Formats: sequence, C-alpha cells, structure tokens
Amino acid sequence: MPTDRPAVALAHDYLTQRGGAERVVLNLMAAFPDAPLYTSIYEPESTYSAFALSEVHTTPLNRIGTLRRHHRLGLPLYASAMSRLAIDADVTICSSSGWAHGVTTTGAKIVYCHAPARWIYQSSRYLGDQRLSVGALADLVLKPALRRWDVRAASTATRYLCNSTATATMIEDAYGITATVVPPPPALTPGGDERPVPGIEPGFLLSVARLLPYKNVDLAIAAARAAGKRLVVVGAGPERQRLEALGGDGIAFLGVADDATLRWCYRNASALLALSYEDYGLTPLEAASFATPTVALRAGGYLDTIDHGRTGLLLDDLSVDAVVEAITSGALDDLSRDELTHHAASFSAERFTETIHEVVTSVLDGR
Repeated sequence: MPTDRPAVALAHDYLTQRGGAERVVLNLMAAFPDAPLYTSIYEPESTYSAFALSEVHTTPLNRIGTLRRHHRLGLPLYASAMSRLAIDADVTICSSSGWAHGVTTTGAKIVYCHAPARWIYQSSRYLGDQRLSVGALADLVLKPALRRWDVRAASTATRYLCNSTATATMIEDAYGITATVVPPPPALTPGGDERPVPGIEPGFLLSVARLLPYKNVDLAIAAARAAGKRLVVVGAGPERQRLEALGGDGIAFLGVADDATLRWCYRNASALLALSYEDYGLTPLEAASFATPTVALRAGGYLDTIDHGRTGLLLDDLSVDAVVEAITSGALDDLSRDELTHHAASFSAERFTETIHEVVTSVLDGR
C-alpha cells in the first residue's frame, strides 16, 4: 500500500554543540539528503549551520531556552522526552550517545552508537570532580533508573552499528549486543578555506576537544608548559575557566573555531595532543588529513585511528613526563607526511556512505 512516510529518518541526542558526533550526523544527512532529522533540543547558534538545511523536529523540551544553552541541565529529562518522540519512517537511523536510541519508531531502527551513555558507564571519567553538578546528582540518584531505561532502549534496535572496536566491546558488555564497526570519516578535510589565527606562528601544539574533565586538556597544558612549547586549545565547555587559570602566555584558547580556522590550525600545528580516553579517535584522522601527527593515549578508539610510529605516537603512561618526551624526542619529525594523508584517506566519506546504504538495504530486505 502506498505511504507518504519517508523511507529513512535520522535521530540524534541533541543539536546544541559542535563535535564529532554532530559531524557524523552531517555525514548521514549527506547520505540521505531527504531524511527528516529528529532531536530533543536544537540551538542553531551553537551547532553546525548545515543542520538548518534539514527538516528538524524537536521535543517539547526545546521550548526551554536554558536547556538549549546548557543541555547537561536536562540530564534527568531526556529519557522520557526521547521515548515520547515518535518517528514514522521505514528505517530510522539513531545517532546516539545515550538518548536517541530510545525514540519510538514505526519501522526498523538502526542505532549508530558513539558510546554507551558515559554518565552511566563511564561516570567518573565523564564527570571528573564536578561533585555538585546536575550530572553528578543524576549519577548518584538517577543512574539505576537511567540504566534500566538505557538497556530497554538498546533492545529495541533492529541493528547496532558503532564507531570503533572499543565501543563495540562496551556495547557487548552493557547490552549483550554484537555491534558492527563502521568508522566515521574525518570530519574536516583539506580543500576549504583556511583562516590564520592572528598572533599565532606555525609550529604550535594543538588540542581540539570539548573542555570537559575527561578530555585531560589540563595535562596538555602542563606538558606544553614543561616543554616550553606554545599550545593552541580549540573547544568550549565548563572547564574553560579552570583551564585558563592553569595556562599562561604560551597557551591560547580559541573557543569554538569555525572550519576555516580549524583547518589552518591542523595544517600549521607540529602535533595534535589527544590525551583522553576516547571511544573513537576522530581528531587524529582530521589532523592526519593535514599531514599532522598525533600524540595520544594507547587505548580506546585511538587504537583504530592511529598507527603507532607511522601516523603518531601512542603513550602507555599519561603523565607530563611521557607527553614531554614524545613531543621533544624528535620521533614525530621522522613520520612521513605522505603516510599520514594516505592513512586518513582510507577512512573516506564515500566508504562510510556506501556501508550505511548497504546496512539500510539489508535491513529493509530483511523486513
């Protein structure tokens, strides 16, 4: 029987920031340009402008301006809101780090998981020392209920995809689900405008991360200062004031940078410092596409996206001394720039789109 419902719809936790998960949504939009996009809250000014090209549907929480500006305050509310978000489509692809996989769908549900909810399964890493925050309160009081909701939401998926082997392991541990690894492409690649940062000379160290406790930007600052190197920090978040107090004349905070500025930073950095545990290592691929190597933790998603000794250096010890040794030993200078760009190219947007289309076709054929 003919139907007016779209073949594919997209869902995402919230559209209030610029990050790797949001970049994946942009890739999904490119793969399915007619797909409507569903989310809990949407703040156009603080996320990528390209989302405005989609037909965006939100929950009633979007009427609360404070949540759009400070989405973490809504932690106790998203489970209920997303469960009530009904999507009528043959297939819904849910880009999820904890909420979007809970939407109600009339058709099949494909979950693309960036990580099982960090505030449930990695709460100490996610919250750090924010003992009095709303997130910490939810961790203490609401975690049991949120975990039950989360497991039920995961069980509604027709197919589970994820970004890395590390995330696949966490999905297996949390839900007993075997997920297929589909690595997302580098979000930012050469070919667009590049805008220099006034007063910053090439050869600096670079950190590109949300300013959250588990990102360990404070370690990057300490290592850069100990090595006598300039550090450029790209990113925003609740840690900014504390991190700026740790900085000094050699540390530049750019906040949220536009793509042209970020391209220039990647191309002109001597190395990217990626010193957190990440479920997927996206920024090293972005850096590699500009022939810039990475110093990172030997764990998590970085094991998938960094080839040690070829596209970067992986550290067993996250200490100031270990980071200083990596950036001053000369080992980074020995890496081939051609190898870096070739490695990044193997994670192409074309390959990602082709794989996602194959999964959607398989799910539809199966139904």
